[in-house]
Amino acid sequence: MGMRYVLAALLLWVGSLAHAAQVAGVVVQVSGAMSARSPAGVVKALQAKSEVESGDTLVTSAGAYALVRFIDNSELALKPGTTVVIDQFSFDADKPEADRAAYTLVKGGLRSMTGLLGKRNKDKFAMKTPSATIGIRGTTFFLEYLTGKGDADPSPGLEPGLHVHVSAGGISIVNSAGEFRYDPGQFGFIKNDKTRPVKMFTNPGMKFTPPASFGDVDTLTP
Repeated sequence: MGMRYVLAALLLWVGSLAHAAQVAGVVVQVSGAMSARSPAGVVKALQAKSEVESGDTLVTSAGAYALVRFIDNSELALKPGTTVVIDQFSFDADKPEADRAAYTLVKGGLRSMTGLLGKRNKDKFAMKTPSATIGIRGTTFFLEYLTGKGDADPSPGLEPGLHVHVSAGGISIVNSAGEFRYDPGQFGFIKNDKTRPVKMFTNPGMKFTPPASFGDVDTLTP
């Protein structure tokens, strides 16, 4: 009977290792409270040098900017009051066929900078939002999704929905209204998943201003 329990425990341990989430990246900087919630619902506080895993939901507090660098050298810089899910992140420098980077921006704002995965497999990157899914063409871009219900750090004058800006490269916007492209320097607004994007060439009010201690992270001022 004792041996059965030992074998059962061993099998459970091996199984847990087989299903362990891949370490996706590390928190490089954070200016306030930040947490990660695992798919199992386990919440942990994050600080500089904390690891994040595929499947984690990252949450920044009302006063916290954060910079997360992934193992392919891509980056997500998060505004205060942001919730973003790392739906799936898989990267191996020697196995490009296994690449996958899928995220969901639930609310708040971020800056995304492409790494090796996005450069060699652009079609394996997707950033979902309630208004549209973002694809890349090798790029740096900003997103801000406002719910209109107690957003923690909304840019001034922006209405609820998805706001976008392309700094370099280009992005595609896909929702039930079709597929649309944005090029460097362009801004856009997508009210919901059924509306066509509005394209602009001046900033309608988007704001992304991390502390000076974040170094050369791009900023965006209204």
